Amino acid sequence: MDSFIRAKRIWRRGCNFFGQSYGIYERSNFNTNIMDREQLLKELMLDEGVIHEIYRDHLGYPTFGVGHLITEKDKEWGLKMGTPISEERVRECLEQDVDIVCSELDKNMKWWRDLSDARQRVMANMCFNLGYPRLSKFKNYLAAVQEEDWEKAADEMMDSKWARQVGDRAVRLQTMMLNG
Repeated sequence: MDSFIRAKRIWRRGCNFFGQSYGIYERSNFNTNIMDREQLLKELMLDEGVIHEIYRDHLGYPTFGVGHLITEKDKEWGLKMGTPISEERVRECLEQDVDIVCSELDKNMKWWRDLSDARQRVMANMCFNLGYPRLSKFKNYLAAVQEEDWEKAADEMMDSKWARQVGDRAVRLQTMMLNG
């Protein structure tokens, strides 16, 4: 077996899925565009903000860190609003949340890994903010991205309620989509 195929079998393609099996990638599906995960984390912290205590989000749900929704699985479940959260725990949850985003995109939009680093980060950032179900409703945007029609994709991003709600974030992501 040549080293190229062996490398494909073990390559994690930019996301950090601990202990998860990926199977064998076909040569045509192997992407050399590795997403800069650290840059994505920085962008998400800028866009979402970082809060080192438990607070209620705009829907009233207990949240902390970089928009991490507290669930029954979290050790913070049931703690009072205002409880401090360490930098390490915020980072751990952000990493896990990005893993979930990448997993959703890998599962539902396998082609997203063929995009440039910047465009992968745009997709992950939007999915982090919107959630996969809402992102999947951006049909014209997603079709344009798949067709590599960057101008149309950028226009479709901005022609949305999401863009009006997130403001400068949408403008920055639009520029990244255009410039790749």
